[in-house]
Amino acid sequence: MTLFLHETKQNRLAFLIWTFSIALMLLICMMMFPEINTGMEDMNDMFANMGSFTQAFGMDRLNFGDVMGFYAIECGNILSIGGGFFAALLGINALAKEEKERTAEFLLTHPIRRWTVIFQKLLAILFELLLMNMIVMAVSALSFAFIGEELAVREFLLLHGAYTVLQLEIACICFGISAFIRRSGVGAGLGLAALLYFLNLFKNISSQAEFLKYITPFAYAEAADIISESAVDMHLLALGLLYAAIGIGTAFLKYTRKDIAA
Repeated sequence: MTLFLHETKQNRLAFLIWTFSIALMLLICMMMFPEINTGMEDMNDMFANMGSFTQAFGMDRLNFGDVMGFYAIECGNILSIGGGFFAALLGINALAKEEKERTAEFLLTHPIRRWTVIFQKLLAILFELLLMNMIVMAVSALSFAFIGEELAVREFLLLHGAYTVLQLEIACICFGISAFIRRSGVGAGLGLAALLYFLNLFKNISSQAEFLKYITPFAYAEAADIISESAVDMHLLALGLLYAAIGIGTAFLKYTRKDIAA
């Protein structure tokens, strides 16, 4: 597991920065809830009547004055966007940097097969994303206790579970793309994550764009649906896992063929 440890060590600074930033923003956001909740009825009516903007973020289906509704809207956006971007960065750089620098592992000058390199790099990505989500979940759960609000455990776990799968899907898709990039893919990775996020907004605004739910992972991680229905669309989530498997399979197929040729 030398490569796994090396990869996690290389990414430790980015991991700490992204994890700390997301957790801190969630904590600050939740600490603001008691003050924001004062006079929230008027604000809730205002948010519920903002047309397409309200539909885009699901505010027409959630009570902004309820702590779980507030958490879903405010903290959900922080976690989905921040986590999605971090996942994209991890995935898009995993193999591209090896191709760009022509490292020893990929040139087969060391007694190690490329599929082993791919597997350990993928394992490092999955480990970092899972660890980040565990830390963020712990901080979020504690924030409810700090402000004296009751945590709806089922909805909380479903929400974070969906965001975790969302991040894994984006990371795996970018992982597959990175196998074909010969230079820095940061722009491509962040661009893909942003595109998928905005596709979900378009889906929420227009009924004619409903088909986009089969493309973007943000559809099954829609906070308004999860909180209001206490459930996750398992069909869309399974489709997301399929996309993730395709991304992983693409990378393995490319380098397995190189191993055979070598």
